[in-house]
Amino acid sequence: MAFHIKKTAISLFIILFYLTAAQKPDSLYINQEKEEVKYPQLQIKGLFQARYLVGMSKDVDVNGLHHSDHSGTDNNFMIKYMRVQLRAQISKRTEVVVLANLADFKNDPKSRVLENAYLKYTFSPKLAFTAGQFRPWFGIEETYPIDIIKSLDWSNQYTEFGKLGWTSFQIGLSATGQLNLGEIPFQYAVSVVNGNGKNQVNDNDNGKQYSSRLVFGLSEKYHLNLGLNGGVGEVFGKKIYAVGVDVSSLVNFDPRWSLDMQLEAKQATNHPLYFAANPETRSQNPDEYLIRGAYFLPNIRYEVNHRNLSAFELSCRYEYLDTNFRLNSNPRQTITPMFGLEFLKNYGARIQLGMQFDRYKYQVENTTQYDNNLFIIQVQSRF
Repeated sequence: MAFHIKKTAISLFIILFYLTAAQKPDSLYINQEKEEVKYPQLQIKGLFQARYLVGMSKDVDVNGLHHSDHSGTDNNFMIKYMRVQLRAQISKRTEVVVLANLADFKNDPKSRVLENAYLKYTFSPKLAFTAGQFRPWFGIEETYPIDIIKSLDWSNQYTEFGKLGWTSFQIGLSATGQLNLGEIPFQYAVSVVNGNGKNQVNDNDNGKQYSSRLVFGLSEKYHLNLGLNGGVGEVFGKKIYAVGVDVSSLVNFDPRWSLDMQLEAKQATNHPLYFAANPETRSQNPDEYLIRGAYFLPNIRYEVNHRNLSAFELSCRYEYLDTNFRLNSNPRQTITPMFGLEFLKNYGARIQLGMQFDRYKYQVENTTQYDNNLFIIQVQSRF
């Protein structure tokens, strides 16, 4: 009898042991546990971009400067960008971004090299604040980096408005977000900046430049967006302004063929030109010195999806720019046809070939206001 009880107890112990060993954690309990996100999360990116330029106009160098003494360089290898970006996500809502262009060390780096240096705090998709040195939204081109541009470079208009303090890298504060106006989605940006460029220790006066941008999504199918831009400010006690309008669209004809289009126009007070004029003879109103520009950029893309070739693109940008159209008008028209081969997805590696044709209403010797034809080969790699 005792042997039977002992045998039964041993059997129950063995069964209990196997049941305990085979027991799995409760799946509901596992789902309730969340992995702890560790901060900071670091991300490093970079861009290498180089060019070979050949000037094809007599006595005009590769920078577009005319030389009546027949000097100047008509061909040149150059490194345009060697960018390194560090993005640090230091909390769920806070990120810090640093972007430097090491290629600027070949020139005087005093006001160069450091491009982005800002902190961004995101309350929600509807509201985020950015403080530091960044690119305030004032047009289409501020919304994407140089490495995915559809043409050779930024438009002439973008470059000039950067000198005016409305675009390119500026120091200040910005609020951005995405909302809905009924069934129409729209993005907004409101910025206040010093307006005297990047890497400045102090503002050069007590004035500030205030700008805003609204982008309305008019068609989801065709990615049709309408952008409205406006800004006011004060420079050395003088009132200035800037306005702009832009339209962009992306039409996908089929999975391989697509057409990307951009149209943008802007007008602003050309205050650097005003202050450069003789104070005794210039007008008291800075708005007599006005800059006006527009460009149209269509880009056709074909997805090849070969293991050695991802896609090819064909674009042709037309630009019109007049930096002083009221007092001394000499408009510049630029046509830039470009052909590009993309070897890695998302412009990871590509080669572009193209021409840049510049035409002025009046040609001025020994200046950059001179007709010019330039041949370009450009290579880039993103990492």
